[in-house]
Amino acid sequence: MRRRVVVTGVGMINPMGHDVQTVWSGLQEGKSGVGYTTLFDASGFPTRISAEVKNWDITDAGESAEQWKHRGRHTKFAAGAAKQAIADSGVLDQDLDPTRFGIYLGSGEGNQDFLAFSQMMAASLADGEYDADKFIRKGMEILNPALELEQEPNMPAAHLAGMFNAQGPNYNCLTACAASSQAVGEATEIIRRGDADVMLSGGTHSMIHPFGVTGFNLLTALSERNDEPTKASRPFDATRDGFVLGEGSAMVVLEELEFARRRGATIYGEVLGYGTTADAYRITDIPPDGHGGIASMRMSIADAKLNPEDIGYVNAHGTSTTVNDKVETLACRTVFGEAADKIPVSSTKSMMGHLIAAAGVTEMIVCLLTIRDSVLPPTINYHNPDPLCDLDYVPNEARPGKVRYALNNSFGFGGQNVTLCLGRFDG
Repeated sequence: MRRRVVVTGVGMINPMGHDVQTVWSGLQEGKSGVGYTTLFDASGFPTRISAEVKNWDITDAGESAEQWKHRGRHTKFAAGAAKQAIADSGVLDQDLDPTRFGIYLGSGEGNQDFLAFSQMMAASLADGEYDADKFIRKGMEILNPALELEQEPNMPAAHLAGMFNAQGPNYNCLTACAASSQAVGEATEIIRRGDADVMLSGGTHSMIHPFGVTGFNLLTALSERNDEPTKASRPFDATRDGFVLGEGSAMVVLEELEFARRRGATIYGEVLGYGTTADAYRITDIPPDGHGGIASMRMSIADAKLNPEDIGYVNAHGTSTTVNDKVETLACRTVFGEAADKIPVSSTKSMMGHLIAAAGVTEMIVCLLTIRDSVLPPTINYHNPDPLCDLDYVPNEARPGKVRYALNNSFGFGGQNVTLCLGRFDG
């Protein structure tokens, strides 16, 4: 009999707020965390808006600014969210075998030293033509090795292990927008098979920098609705023109059920199902028939030993891109059949933007709170129905709704698909 996995602690820092309750309240009120980009000069970019984390610093998490000065923005967010989740769970308030406590994150790259890179490029082009030797020599002269180390995607997991003395399994995956959902799914499997009793899992990312925005602009993936930042992310709306780039971190503490029971932990819910597939299609395109998303949803529901009609809410990947929203709608209709019209589906990216590697776990926590509080968060900025997007998207305002089982979809560039099934824990 496989071991059951429950969630006992949650934490988050994102454009909607610096803790779970603030974010959850903002989502229920239909607020937006989108504004004009301030982290760099975006005036020359097609997209000048983003969903930034504002007015937060590592000292707000009780850490030393000097000690953390070279660590990536994503690592700082991870530390803040992780400390919240660990404290919320109380898992370290008693003796815990550190070798049975692991970490699995979905983390993106860290800060890039753009000033140094621009100086290196200037040196390499001094004579009008690119000179690789000059580029390398300038880099050896000015690059900070600590910054270079801290940009690696595995660094948040490494730092968190040291912070909490987590000596068990330690992993990071970077499967684009599916990363943190995949991390939670794989962390669940580690506990299920008995390799750990407790896993700190989640994701962290910040791509609001010149390289990140340039890349997504070249892919024509970002909204260019610069005159109306708070209205730019409009999943499933007929006038959608791309997603809004966000940043932040969310973390959950996962525990084996009996371990959590023995210590009297408060349980948010249970991770019942995990489905993961690959489209095996084009790198930046979704297959028109949605076969990868369909398969991951079905796999998750089957893993939870449920039927499609048992699902009471879907937190959609819902990016606000033309193709994703249309294909995800098709996938939901295929999976749920006649029940599709009765199952509310919403995209909270309409409010907080797309947190990329941190998106999935953030939305997983939203599913748990939806189940706990019987409140369906809305899809804001939904005003113009698209005939190809015809589900109940909980338009513009939250509403009451009792949910026992919820699905969270995360579909990433490269064709990675992850679906998590969360359920109410009744004992």
